[in-house]
Amino acid sequence: MNTTYVSAAMLAALVCYAGTAVADVKIGLSATLSGPQAIVGQEQVDGFTLALEYLGGRLGGQKAVVLKEDDQLRPDLGTQITQKFIEREKVDILVGLGFTNVAMASLRRVVSAGIPALATNSGPSLVAGQQCAANFFSLAWQNDGAAEAMGKLAQEKGLKRVYLMAPNYQAGRDMLTGFKRFYKGAVVDEVYTQLTQPDYSSELAALQAAKPDGVFVFYPGSLGVNFIKQLSQAGLLGKIPLYSVFTVDGTTLPGVGAAAAGAISGAMWDAALPGPENQRFVSAFSKRFGRVPSEYAAVAYDAANLLDAALKRTGGNAADKPALVAAIKTAGAEFKSVRGPFRFNRNNMPVQNYYAFETRNEGGKAVTQLVTTPLRDHQDAYVDRCGLR
Repeated sequence: MNTTYVSAAMLAALVCYAGTAVADVKIGLSATLSGPQAIVGQEQVDGFTLALEYLGGRLGGQKAVVLKEDDQLRPDLGTQITQKFIEREKVDILVGLGFTNVAMASLRRVVSAGIPALATNSGPSLVAGQQCAANFFSLAWQNDGAAEAMGKLAQEKGLKRVYLMAPNYQAGRDMLTGFKRFYKGAVVDEVYTQLTQPDYSSELAALQAAKPDGVFVFYPGSLGVNFIKQLSQAGLLGKIPLYSVFTVDGTTLPGVGAAAAGAISGAMWDAALPGPENQRFVSAFSKRFGRVPSEYAAVAYDAANLLDAALKRTGGNAADKPALVAAIKTAGAEFKSVRGPFRFNRNNMPVQNYYAFETRNEGGKAVTQLVTTPLRDHQDAYVDRCGLR
């Protein structure tokens, strides 16, 4: 497990080795950077790097060095990385923290260390509620949020019978729980598949036989590519209305293309979102990396800008951890997010809009378009279980 040092000013070049790094602010960034879900982690690295480049390689006016690690979507490895960052590398801030299962495995060490941590790909229900912590923030979403927006939209559309599908891990369960919180019709079936499952033929046969009014799914990254392709090949895409979260987005559209036309996706961000901050980000990211960014890149881009605002409040001092934690909480409502309105709730989960986007086929090319905003200034359902004040 080798640490990679990333300097934004050198366009993510290797600048130093463990034990010799000299930087005013040291960031430990962990994400899934190998295997089928590697694109999710790479989007976060690229989004964070882009923001640092525009900030001149500085956060709060101080030089920044990023130590990058691959958790391989393994909770045990993610825990080792977190321990290494805290105890050996003595980073000032943790960013990323991987998928929900990886983040949860590291939670105890993060909380006991008191180090500020920004999750950019998860917002577990337990951390939003009973296990909330002053130094653990989700800059991304509370896991239920986008799914709640899709449940509300399906309810408003008058769907009577809906079929639900997701991978069998914490985030998958959170997503389906969120959908059911706002959808009051009949749930025909609630199917959980393996996290690494590549083939959905038997599940799609059962879906077809059930003849629901719609299907709601959560399949991130490569899982989404496989699912959408197989749904299309089975002749079900377009036949059964598809509502999804983290399934049709910037990481999957290059792989599925116009086959995803007609899908409705819930998210707190998309490249199609209007606004000058977002359009500048989308243009800069596309030029820099040669692809349209996803929500994972957008969150990581926001993370660097949030940290810049927070460290400006502390005068660039990252050593005083309680002061930095307080500054991050306050800066959440001050920095300009690419997603629009944003602030942290008292449980350190986002209060933000959740939008609905439709994928359309324009001349053989898949494009997304904002169609509505089911939930505005939305806070999660677990905040009252959190003891933070």
